[in-house]
Amino acid sequence: MCGIIGIASNKKVSTNIVNALKKLEYRGYDSAGLATITNGEINEKKCSGRVEKLEKILFQSPNEGNLGIGHVRWATHGVPNEVNAHPHSSEIVSVVHNGIIENSDKLKKEFEKSGTTFKSQTDTEVITVLLTEKLKKLDPLKAVFETIDMLKGSFALGIIFKNHKEFVIGARRGSPLAVGYSNNENYLGSDSYALKSMTNKISYLDDGDVCVLSKDEVKFYNHNKDKINKEIFTLSEDKASVSKGNYKNFMIKEIFEQPVTVKTCLKEYIDKIREEINFYNLPLDPKEINKIVLIGCGTAYHSCLVAKYWFEEFTSINIEVDIASEFRYRKVRFDKKALYIFVSQSGETADTYAALDLCKRQNVKTCSVINVVESSIARNSNCVLPIHAGPEIGVASTKAFLGQMLVLYLLSLKISEVRNDMQNIEYKKKISELKKLPTLISEALKEEEKIQLIAKDICESKGSMFLGRGSSFPIALEGALKLKELSYLHAEGYPAGEMKHGPLALIEDGLPVVVIAPKDKYFEKTLSNMQEVIARGGKVLLLTNSDGKVISENIRFQINLPDSDLTLTPFIFTIPLQLLSYHVALFKKCDIDKPRNLAKSVTVE
Repeated sequence: MCGIIGIASNKKVSTNIVNALKKLEYRGYDSAGLATITNGEINEKKCSGRVEKLEKILFQSPNEGNLGIGHVRWATHGVPNEVNAHPHSSEIVSVVHNGIIENSDKLKKEFEKSGTTFKSQTDTEVITVLLTEKLKKLDPLKAVFETIDMLKGSFALGIIFKNHKEFVIGARRGSPLAVGYSNNENYLGSDSYALKSMTNKISYLDDGDVCVLSKDEVKFYNHNKDKINKEIFTLSEDKASVSKGNYKNFMIKEIFEQPVTVKTCLKEYIDKIREEINFYNLPLDPKEINKIVLIGCGTAYHSCLVAKYWFEEFTSINIEVDIASEFRYRKVRFDKKALYIFVSQSGETADTYAALDLCKRQNVKTCSVINVVESSIARNSNCVLPIHAGPEIGVASTKAFLGQMLVLYLLSLKISEVRNDMQNIEYKKKISELKKLPTLISEALKEEEKIQLIAKDICESKGSMFLGRGSSFPIALEGALKLKELSYLHAEGYPAGEMKHGPLALIEDGLPVVVIAPKDKYFEKTLSNMQEVIARGGKVLLLTNSDGKVISENIRFQINLPDSDLTLTPFIFTIPLQLLSYHVALFKKCDIDKPRNLAKSVTVE
């Protein structure tokens, strides 16, 4: 959500700012802008819409200057338009901001009483006004510290000053911010991905930190205003993962990468010689764990729901699953013998990070399952379990979802083995079956052509329903979420057994209903629920496996997926649902990689 870039250099910066903003488009946004110091003045350009529009404006009227800030905005306060776009500037200072200032209305009213007029509807402009007042008496660094002391909420800031063309100031509280290093040029960014095209040397600000960035050096200060040093990380090179290659969109590329990403993850965690799963540095001895709490948002939450079935089947541990935005506000009874697992693709999800912070304050053991090992959630967890999916650019998560499930599946197996909840022979068998997973996923991907026909058939529907039992229920939720995210069609996921308790009222002639029914212990009951749908005119797409072939003239479409160990069906049955949502969105001409109103990295509540 939103993206910040700042550059201090010995050469013109506007082109590099625009290129970096393009790297941040995956976060989701509705407007863009930049400001540079040009001939001793703040030169601001901004627009509603895409970065390409900003680029055209700059082509007509270039921004000079060796110092600047840029921003892509995801609207929170105020509608998406040019006025509300960032930066927000006065004559002497310009600000870009990620996050939400919770006391902005109160501060605004105080300024308006003294005659100040605000141009925008944003909370960010309050920061600009505060800084403008502080700079009348203070130097920029002191003005920034006094300003952020007055702010409530979360923020990452990039700030430039008319009278100081040599540096950019950054500040962080609750919203991620990184610094990049190069020769005669240093960078500020809301994540390392945006900076990766310019440098692979990165540091991260912690909450309360402020940095002063010039072309030759970076100075860091903590919340006590003490000068501090920061560790510099070297990022790995992965150019292929951030290019679409021959694919039309990042999303379809990432769907078809899944056999490889799953294989990579398995190689990282499974010792082939010993047929053993390796997890190092777990913060609690598995034999001492009396409860596991799985916490996430959106797709990550769905991976937690699937994992609950595995942990309950493989282990004797009590399992809870929580939505992060609910967990952080509940009156939770913390348990020193519980393991709290946080799942996030970006590792910057605001609600998940806040839930983690709450656990840290209670001094309980935490573990993160993430895709970005340098992220805030990773750096603040007792233990980090990377999913090794590589950069995921499409806003709607695909390969990261499979990666999250896979790490949680491996963890559930390992904990069960250490606790002797599973016999060793069964444990070894599960590992052996896991090795088939990349091939099984490749087989499922071969159904794309048939799914294209199904997508064309349902793309004009006003809504749809997804049904499943057991671990297929969270997959139904994920399938419905993907369709909503990408095609803007209403879709709902339900436990198939709940149909008679309300959702059956929604079934009408021609309503698409996706039924997820692997040949497991729920199979016959799920088919009974399917018949209830057919009897009321629902248009059924049945997903089953070759062991569960169903012959019925009343089923509109049937896809038979490859057989596997039944505990692996969530991985395989996810694939056609990803492809379905993609092709429906393609038929509807939606912006697949950047769906409206959504962001890849949700860094505000």
